[in-house]
Amino acid sequence: MRHALKINETDNLMVALQDLRAGQVIQWQGMELRLRTDVPAKHKFTTEDVPVGGGVTMYGTPVGKALRPLLAGEAVTVDNIRHYGRPPGVVPGTPPAWSPPDVSAYAGRTFKGHVRDDGRVGTANYWLVLPLVFCVNRAAQRLADVLGRALGYADNSLGDHARGLTGSPVLAAPPRLFPGLDGVRAITVTGGCGGAASDCETLGRLLAAYADHPNVAGVTVFSLGCEKLQPEAFMQALHKRNPRFRKPVLVYTRQQWAGEADMMRNALEKTLALLPEAASSRRTDVPLSELKIGMKCGGSDGFSGISANPALGLVADWVVALGGAVNLAEFPELYGVEASIADRCVTPAHRERFLEFMQRYERTAGFFGTSMADNPSWGNIHDGLTTDAIKSAGAARKGGSSPIKAVLDYAEPMSVQGLSLTCSPGNDVEAVTAQVAAGCNLILFTTGLGTPTGNPIVPVLKVATNTAMAERLADMIDYDCGPVIEGAPLEETARGLFELTLACAGGDHKAKADRLEQFDFMLWKRSVDL
Repeated sequence: MRHALKINETDNLMVALQDLRAGQVIQWQGMELRLRTDVPAKHKFTTEDVPVGGGVTMYGTPVGKALRPLLAGEAVTVDNIRHYGRPPGVVPGTPPAWSPPDVSAYAGRTFKGHVRDDGRVGTANYWLVLPLVFCVNRAAQRLADVLGRALGYADNSLGDHARGLTGSPVLAAPPRLFPGLDGVRAITVTGGCGGAASDCETLGRLLAAYADHPNVAGVTVFSLGCEKLQPEAFMQALHKRNPRFRKPVLVYTRQQWAGEADMMRNALEKTLALLPEAASSRRTDVPLSELKIGMKCGGSDGFSGISANPALGLVADWVVALGGAVNLAEFPELYGVEASIADRCVTPAHRERFLEFMQRYERTAGFFGTSMADNPSWGNIHDGLTTDAIKSAGAARKGGSSPIKAVLDYAEPMSVQGLSLTCSPGNDVEAVTAQVAAGCNLILFTTGLGTPTGNPIVPVLKVATNTAMAERLADMIDYDCGPVIEGAPLEETARGLFELTLACAGGDHKAKADRLEQFDFMLWKRSVDL
């Protein structure tokens, strides 16, 4: 196995691929360097002396500045470097020329998707239950749970285990009555009232985006009756999102019912009556240009930027070259590499919008006494992502190399094919929630430490950065890019991932997050509770 890796020949940092010891000699393409300190696997060390204030670089870009003199062969830590990235400067009016990759191997390939009346394509077929305010979360979750158990969608293995422990008989699972329906899913919310009108409006747009999503066949909505996000406002947001919206929508307002039991029975009966029509949708062959993939990372480690993230970058470029759409979110994880992202925007307006979002985000962070540079978690730092710029430089590789065709605010829809950016936090659930609202019909999610994050209506495929974690958390991980660390060809590994992506999009692979019933949804609140 290789001991260390220099990602770009201009870098003055290298990545330890295994635990290295002080005094160990590292050889790299004719260079010979004796380590001055221990360097844990995934961490970085200098290849040259760096003065105080001098820059350290990875991926060919600045990722930090020295807080004290660094010697060649010394590990970098939070104690000797700080966050730094190249500030965006004057950028030419057009992005660098992009040569699309050869995708002739995928010519004529299709996946089996659900084609909706308006021509959009889903990768799944769900009935969605959602609340307009946190007060009725229980009603939404209860309806979905009851239908899930009664119709054979719910995993009751833990309940069976409990029955076994108490000596009760294990109940046989009911048959799946509607094979054409993938399940009944519920969203729970933390907003809708008691907060700023702007957050309620954003929640309304998010919920409308989920109801309108091509992975959804119909919706049951619960309202309390006195909340800020009224049913009329939700329906207006829904029809503004899609003037051709024609799906069935059932609305129940709790304060209009004398008892919850009566409301829930009626909701159950009316929803159940609509499921046969929802289940009549059948998968048909559609071109790969119908893929709309969100690229996400979470629980990242020092291998993320050299195995799984660049594999996603290759997949992203293939999808764009095939006419599909790719979305990159997590703006705090682009902090430090804004210049290279801005360089790829196809118009000055896109560039200016991206930089304004970044500046506004940093101003807001500053108001609360923090900075986007504080994004790395304890686990990130412990596993080699010492500064946010190091994390960002690796995270940005998920987006590939194609031009940026659109820059979207939170809850805005993707309206063009190609690569788009969505302003969101790095928070796993808030970011995935935003990418689904943008219209992604599948999420590729890299992780080095392991995370169960999923989504109620869109499959989230977990991609491991290292094999040790992939084997330890096999129930979470769909695909392992760890062999890249061992020297396996990146493109070969990425092609295997792309094939799994197509299988998942076509319904032949169930994402591990779905098997774990990890159905996460979270509003990014940009205001305060009142």
